[in-house]
Amino acid sequence: MEPTQLFDQTSLYIQDCGQKGRGVVTRKLIPARTTIDISPILLFPSEEYTLHGQYTQLDHYTYRWQGGMALALGLGSMFNHSNKPNVGFQRDFESKLIKYTTLREIQPEEELCISYGPNLWFPDMEEEPDQISNGDSHRSRNSGSDLSDFSDSEDVTGEGFLARLQLSDAEEEET
Repeated sequence: MEPTQLFDQTSLYIQDCGQKGRGVVTRKLIPARTTIDISPILLFPSEEYTLHGQYTQLDHYTYRWQGGMALALGLGSMFNHSNKPNVGFQRDFESKLIKYTTLREIQPEEELCISYGPNLWFPDMEEEPDQISNGDSHRSRNSGSDLSDFSDSEDVTGEGFLARLQLSDAEEEET
């Protein structure tokens, strides 16, 4: 993996973001297409996750991954959801890393958010109160089938983000 210059992380901090809980906020302007974090992951094999992990708090912070579910360490688990995210992410399965990149310029004191996909397991704070629904999807980030593709947006393999999400473990082993 080639070294990547990260944004000055001393400008990023965790703060209470109201109903969303804690989130990542910046003290200074961040240009579009800036890599702000690369998080190593802790991989939970499918069987272990099915037997234990999905019944814990970890279930709210995991990403789908080849062979199981992944917990992003560092800032990766602190990004809140937005229907209009200002940060995208790309999973590097081989290196077991997630790279977070700004999708647009981010202003000082603005929260940095990713999209968890359309099937949320919690009330969407951006919707009007009469539109809020509690989705019954699997409780992981990027579990939906959203065609807007806010995640893995820099997929250099040409493989679609959705195609990888929808692979079963058996199909993953064949690729």
